[in-house]
Parts: sequence; C-alpha cells; structure tokens
Amino acid sequence: MPINKAWLFLLLAASGFARAEVPMADMQDEIPAQPKAANLDYFKPRELSEIPKGAFGDKIRKGYQLFVNSQQLSGQYVGNQLNCTNCHLDAGSKAYAAPMWAAYLAYPEFRKKNNRISNFAERVQGCFNFSMNGKAPAIDSPELVAISAYSYWLLMGGLLDAFGMQDQPVPEMSDKALQEGGNVASFKLPGPLTDKVKLDARGHMPGRAFAALDKPAQAPSPARGAKVYEQHCALCHGSEGQGRVMADVPVIPALWGAQSYNWGAGMHRVNTAATFIFENMPLGKAVQLTPQQAWDVAAYMNSRERPQDPRFTKDVATTAKTFHADDNGYYGKELDGSVLGSQAFPATRVK
Repeated sequence: MPINKAWLFLLLAASGFARAEVPMADMQDEIPAQPKAANLDYFKPRELSEIPKGAFGDKIRKGYQLFVNSQQLSGQYVGNQLNCTNCHLDAGSKAYAAPMWAAYLAYPEFRKKNNRISNFAERVQGCFNFSMNGKAPAIDSPELVAISAYSYWLLMGGLLDAFGMQDQPVPEMSDKALQEGGNVASFKLPGPLTDKVKLDARGHMPGRAFAALDKPAQAPSPARGAKVYEQHCALCHGSEGQGRVMADVPVIPALWGAQSYNWGAGMHRVNTAATFIFENMPLGKAVQLTPQQAWDVAAYMNSRERPQDPRFTKDVATTAKTFHADDNGYYGKELDGSVLGSQAFPATRVK
C-alpha cells in the first residue's frame, strides 16, 4: 500500500507545534476537532482475520468482542445500553468517528477532566465511567488489557501495512506496555517513522477524534433540532431517544434518558455531538444533514435529561460551576422551565 505523503507531512509538521495552553476551570477535557484531510486512504487497520493465534491474539480478539458487544459487561462495568462501537464507529476503525488507532497513538496525554496525565487504559476507564454510565474496570484487569491490545493492534497493523511490511507480525507487548499507549519514547513506530516523529506529533494523526465543523449561522436551537430529529433520527433512535432493543439486545443506542451516556460524557457537549452527527449520521450515509441541522439536532438531544454526572457534588449549580463552565452543554441551564440535571437519572447503574 503506498504511503500517503500528505499524512506523513502532517504528522511530522505537527511535531513542531506546542500544545495550546487552555484554562482548567471546568476540568472538562475536549479533543479539538481538526480540518478533514483530503485523502484518508493512507491508513487502514488489518483485517480481523489477520489477528494472530496464541495468547497475544486471544487478548486482541477479546478486546474486539468487548468493543462491539460491551453489553456482556452490563451490570458489572456498563450501566446503560451502549456499546463502545456506538461512538467509535466500525469497531473503532472509522476515521473521524473517534478511531481507536489514532487515540492509542495519542496517549499518555494530559487530561483536564482529571487534571493529570492519563495513559491509554486510564482514558478507557473514563469511557466506562461517563459514556457507559458505569464503573471502570481496574487497571491491569483482563478487560482493560484486552481493549488496549485491540486498539494497539489496529494502529500497529495498519502502520506496518502502510509501510510495505504486510508480512511482519504486530510485535507483542507486555500487559503493562499495552495499557500505556503509543505516546511514550519507548513505543517505536515502524519503517521511516522510527525515531523521527516527536512525541508531540502523535496526538495529531489525521482522522483522530472528529472532523472540524463550521459554527452555524444561527445559534443552535433545540426547537429546530426537534424537527430535524423527527425527520432524520427518530426512525432509528426512537421518538423519545430511547434507542432500539431487539430480542433483549440493544441494537441502536439511546441518545438520552436512563440508558444513554451521562452528563459527564464528552458527547453531552453540543459541539462534539454536532461534529459527530454531521460526519457520521444517518449511519451508513454520512454528511446528509446541513451543518445547521447537525448543530440544531445536537442541541435537541443534549438538552434532554440523562444520567447524572458522576462527579455530582451537593447540588446541580455547584456541579455545573465546577465541571461544566463554558463546556458547550446544557447541564445546569434552564430550559422549558426546568434546570437540566435537576431531574437526572442515577449516575451509575452498576454495583
């Protein structure tokens, strides 16, 4: 597979950029959206059939299984009806849908959300606590090791193939190293990138997180968004955002309510949801809505009650001031005569 020189240039050029200084008041880390690269054929993870046999391959397979069917952890670590792949589309492989290959290369990274440097496994713990409205598995648990192994395999297998090393197996790593992530000096990139890409470049891989979306001409409107939702979203996600369950198996994620992500999840931000929706929804079609429609429907679904922020203190006002100041969300704000968060569902649904 030919190397995409534009990607290589972007990755190398980014190594000279200093990380922007950002205020820490709200403790809500947000991965900045980036302009969409013109050509994303540069990177494709290996086929699942290429996962090796043996103990290392078993960890990778387990990580994939947990990723696409996180509900097998329901009641233990997962407290809603979501699966990891609901936000990280195509089993974590789709560019600009929070792909795990790009995330793996970016961590360890400083996170405002917990005000310290987090490694990759710790970042995944955050997904369990917030997006899954659950309770994170412990570091070194089989679940975190497996998800880390799967994400590492997506990255390294794709990179080896991109640099003409299709016959080279993905190097095995210890459980501890797998959970660390790729943004450490000890993590060696293959081929021409070996020892050439500085650490600061690894968080700028094209395709990471979400594609930038222009601000709307009009301020996002939940009222307008309700109409967009009815026309474009309700068929799959349900008239009340409850998602779809078939034979007791969740098949379409709930967007609000007791079975959705909680008020601490990154997707509760209107801007984050808008970029995701515009780029990826309706599922399988993509870029069907106008930017204004994406902003409006994001405002609508994120102005509905959902599970409480697990960092909830003594009241909504204090929690909003501490964790949600200027976070582009509705938590603690009054809408239709009610303060959002005041009637939130339980913060976690697992023991």
